[in-house]
This record gives sequence, structure tokens and C-alpha cells, in this order.
Amino acid sequence: MDEHPASQRRDADFRALMARAVDVASTARFRARPNPWVGAVLVCADGSVFEGATSEPGGPHAEIAALTAARDAGADTSGALLVCTLEPCNHTGRTGPCTEAIISAGIATVVVAVTDPDRRVAGAGIIRLRGAGIDVTAGVLADVVEEQLAPYLHHRSTGRPWVVVKMATTLDSRTVAPGGRRWITGAAARARVHSLRAESDVIVTGIGTVRADDPELTVRHVEGPSPRRIVLSRNGAVPAGAKVQPCETWTGTPAELLDMLGTDGVLQVMVEAGPGVVAAFHRAGLVNRWVLHVAPEVSGDMSAPGLFPRGTQDIRSLSDNRLVSASMLGDDLEIVLEPAGDRTAGNPPSTRSTAA
Repeated sequence: MDEHPASQRRDADFRALMARAVDVASTARFRARPNPWVGAVLVCADGSVFEGATSEPGGPHAEIAALTAARDAGADTSGALLVCTLEPCNHTGRTGPCTEAIISAGIATVVVAVTDPDRRVAGAGIIRLRGAGIDVTAGVLADVVEEQLAPYLHHRSTGRPWVVVKMATTLDSRTVAPGGRRWITGAAARARVHSLRAESDVIVTGIGTVRADDPELTVRHVEGPSPRRIVLSRNGAVPAGAKVQPCETWTGTPAELLDMLGTDGVLQVMVEAGPGVVAAFHRAGLVNRWVLHVAPEVSGDMSAPGLFPRGTQDIRSLSDNRLVSASMLGDDLEIVLEPAGDRTAGNPPSTRSTAA
């Protein structure tokens, strides 16, 4: 039997408000880390609407920002509806529990997209709100928010950062531009790469790439912060004059690197390196997302480096990935893949949390 029209309208309203909360959350991506970038929309009984997004670490969470905006406007929040992309916290870190502020404000209904896997939350926020008599609905646009917060959710679930591997290739799977050009892909694809860098806390490359290409690995073509740069090298230091400087050098394994970065609160790592480094992350099962930029041309040089080192079987296991998206970036094709199954597969369970 179909739901009652009133229930259908309510569900549609919840989805529309959650979609707005997702948009608000996107404004906090750069400033919120290592905390989650969360959005909240508050609808008061008189129909007035207020919004909030996560502040810098130590500042108000999204729910508090929305409540503060309402209070500053003189609005009455009793009986109001609060929509937030992530479960409100119920613990004291650098800020107080959002649940207590919500209860004190007299909120009647809370709508949440996903629960927070941080071990200090993990459903406790929803339990506290329901225990106070607040009507809580969870799971609204959960798939959208899981995508938006994938690095945070992965980190809190596994203790390791979300790893994005970016590679550019010709149609015949060569990673060097034909004719000696510096770039395989065009301007739109390069701008996309800079967006990925800005979204990442750390960018990892190999000493071979540094010596061959002398990349900066900074954010220049879009607005956003440049990531911390780490060079994998077991056979020499990074030259003092390399454009990647200042950088760190790592001599351990990729898994050990991710453990260290996870402890530091790093949520997303971008691997922008040659086939050897990429294959090392792939063989260890550490890649959470592949971003492949395919140029519409053929190298024709079978001696040029391919996506993976010669003589390996690594490329075959890419068939275990699922297609997330395929889109055009100018004349180039962007293919986004993720390992099939659980997004946390191949990673140890987390015992870590990072204070808000």
C-alpha cells in the first residue's frame, strides 16, 4: 500500500532540506578538516529558515552555527525542525555536545543523513536526542552524504586516510605525452587535478617522479589550500632545489605511511606518482578511489611507461573495481573507479578518533 500523501510530502520535504544541507556542507570542506564538513538547516515553527556549516577546528559545529543564526535573528526555536548531514555529537571535545544545545533549544524533530562512525559518537547522539523526546529520522539522502564525507567516514572507520590515485594516460595506456610534451591532458583536466589536490590533506609522489618531472604538486589553477607533500624514497634525498620542496621523505611502506598519517588526523591522501609507486599502493590494497584521465590520442611508443610496471599482473585486478562516474573534461575523459564491495576493505579496524 502506498504511503499517505502527508507522509510523502514530509519525506520529500526532508530530502529537499537535506539536499540544501549538503550544499551548505560543501562550503566547509577546506576549513573543517580534520573534522567532518557538515551542513545544517533549521526550520522554525513560523517558517523562518537558518543555516550553518562546520567552522574551523575548535569553532562551532554546523548545528550550533544554525542555532546561533536563529538566536541572533530573534527567532523562536521551540518546536523547530533541524536537518543535518551527520549525526550530532554527544561528547565534549574542544566544543560541547551538540545534542545538549539541540535539546535546550526545544527542537522537536531532527533529520540526519548518516550516523557518525567516530567511536565517541557511533549512534550515541541519536540515542540521546530520542531519549529527550525528540523525533529523529535517519538515513535521508544517506548515499549522497556518504559520498560527500567519504574521506572522513573512512578515516573514522579504519584509522587510515582515504586514498585517491590520479593517473593520466593515452588511449594505449602510456603515461608519457607523445612528442615530448609536458602534459598528456588539457587545461580542464589539469584544473580538476588541482581541485583534487586542494581536497587532499597530503599528496604523495615518488623520488623518480621528482627527478624526472620536477613537479610542484601545489594548488594553483583553483582556489584552495596546497597539501602537505611527501616523497617516497629509499635511495636518496630530495634535491634541495626541487620544486616539491618543502616536503617530507618517507622510507617505509605505504601501509606504514597511512598508519602514521591516520594518527595525525589526515583524512585524504592523493597519490600523484609514477607506475611503481601506484602499483605499490595497489598491491597493498590501499587505493580507495582511482581517478583516470584519458586523453583522446595514441602514444604509439610502447617503450614509454604504462599505467603499471612491465611484467606485473596488477592491471588485471582493476576488473574488481566498480565504475563511479565517467565524464568529459574538455576533450579528455575522466573515469572514476572504486574497489567493489566495502569501502573499508583491506584496512584495519580503527581505534582512533580526532577531537573536534
